[in-house]
Amino acid sequence: MPRLTKEEVEHVAYLARLSLSEEEKEMFTEQLNRILEAFAKLQELPTEDVEPLSHIIPLQNVFAEDEPGKCLPVEEALANAPESDGNFFIVPRIIED
Repeated sequence: MPRLTKEEVEHVAYLARLSLSEEEKEMFTEQLNRILEAFAKLQELPTEDVEPLSHIIPLQNVFAEDEPGKCLPVEEALANAPESDGNFFIVPRIIED
């Protein structure tokens, strides 16, 4: 299996707009090569008779039904608000004029 070179890691970092130190380039080169070696080992497994799966375990919806329930009284809803005005929360402005 071909190994990644430090130059290839530098190129990928450049494309991702990442600035890596020399130490990080060496570290990521080594780590990525270990990952590629692990994938190479997986490629050796006999998988001809294995059905492709979208998930390794069966998934099911675990969300509760969206049903309206009892609302909090305004006073209780605003009890822990840092700031409020009447029945409303006061929040910091996030959109400039």
